[in-house]
Amino acid sequence: MSGSETESNKGPEMTTITLKIPQSFLEDLDATWRAEDFPSRSEFIRWVLRDAMENPSFSRSAWKDIARSEHQRRTGEGRTYSAAEVREMLTDAERDDG
Repeated sequence: MSGSETESNKGPEMTTITLKIPQSFLEDLDATWRAEDFPSRSEFIRWVLRDAMENPSFSRSAWKDIARSEHQRRTGEGRTYSAAEVREMLTDAERDDG
């Protein structure tokens, strides 16, 4: 038995982590896991993290662009982009990183 499994062999041992996120993001996260019928917030976050690691689709620079855009949207800075413009920017960023 590996060190990451419990004695009862019910799966990997869980470790608690602390994560600070904006309240508005938490509200969106909670609405999403409930709407998607996950049994808990923790299970949803584990699923999202596992999926992101198994299927990385964005580069670090693309994530930074997303974070910057989100900040600008929330603070009223910058301009608003259409969904098509964002898709094009992300596609261009993936090509640049690839």
